[in-house]
Amino acid sequence: MTLQDKTLALATRIIHAGAEPDPTTGAIMTPIFQTSTYVQAAPGQHKGYEYARSQNPTRKALEEAYAIIENGQYGLAFSSGVAATDAVIKLLQPGDEVIAASDMYGGTYRLFTKIFEKFGIRFKYTNTGNIENVKAALTASTKLIWLETPTNPLMNITDIEAISAIAKTAGALVCVDNTFASPYLQNPLTLGADIVMHSATKYLGGHSDVIQGCLVMNDPALREQLYFIQKSSGAVPGPMDCFLVLRGIKTLHVRMRQHCENGRMIAHWLRNHPKVAKVYWPGFEDNPGYAIAKKQMNDFGGMISFTLKDESTEAAFKVLSSTKIFALAESLGGVESLINHPASMTHASIPREERIKNGLSDGLIRLSVGIEDVADLIKDLETAIG
Repeated sequence: MTLQDKTLALATRIIHAGAEPDPTTGAIMTPIFQTSTYVQAAPGQHKGYEYARSQNPTRKALEEAYAIIENGQYGLAFSSGVAATDAVIKLLQPGDEVIAASDMYGGTYRLFTKIFEKFGIRFKYTNTGNIENVKAALTASTKLIWLETPTNPLMNITDIEAISAIAKTAGALVCVDNTFASPYLQNPLTLGADIVMHSATKYLGGHSDVIQGCLVMNDPALREQLYFIQKSSGAVPGPMDCFLVLRGIKTLHVRMRQHCENGRMIAHWLRNHPKVAKVYWPGFEDNPGYAIAKKQMNDFGGMISFTLKDESTEAAFKVLSSTKIFALAESLGGVESLINHPASMTHASIPREERIKNGLSDGLIRLSVGIEDVADLIKDLETAIG
């Protein structure tokens, strides 16, 4: 029996993923190999490690863990989620086209528009939750479909299995940013995707103390291409960062259960609040993406966005500045609860007209619901909303 054995429960695989007792000391935790290079017995004669940009034992253990928890064959660690995204786009050539969600993380949009467009890669943005939109956007030049599901910050849902089937007939890759769901809730490779990306800074690390990203895939040729980009471009994490994410992954399942439980209670509470206009959360049965989310996810997560009936930015800012437990900050997925204003923070790099067109209003508030006592979280929001 190995950790790749799918008969093992996910919790078991999560805890033991990538972890082998150190053969020298028996240490149960993976050592932090804080080294830049490795001694060779003779030129070309080494123990599998030559230079730390290319290989590091702590990073190797984490990359194995990434693969195991995502039901994949190969994992690659990067210095951030954006660096992982950057590596995927570097698979493309000038003239290639990418179909991407119109509602997605602002940092990804900035990377696409400000960095890669000038190299001749074309990006088409559409509501990927509507399969017909994706079909209409496909051309002979489409080489990649970039998905977020749930999307950041409107929690829209895309049918990964259906889009992957369409992409395969067109000869395009599908990469899914699985950051909001985490491998505990959703496994895109199992649904037909070619690559999974995570900002491991978020739920995988889980403690707001590390910046990291990862890619997971099954195709060995694709792995070699992406490893070459990782090694050549050099956006690799240090061993201490890898150790922190390895540690964080061990509690992913118990943290995600609490994130989901708290998120469910807060989403319903917000929906019943007289001053709240709309709540964006895929777990509502009348949500357009509910049926697909229920099919491809194990639960609905702890990410929620909402707007007030008072649509002014001032009203939103009052709430954002009044919480005591929810901290006003960028990022998400840590054990502590965060509150965020996408229009001026995480999505400020998207032009306002584009944000408004895609439903991201100036008054939208995003919550990353942590694992504190939910009664305290609700009381905090109640005081802030008034």
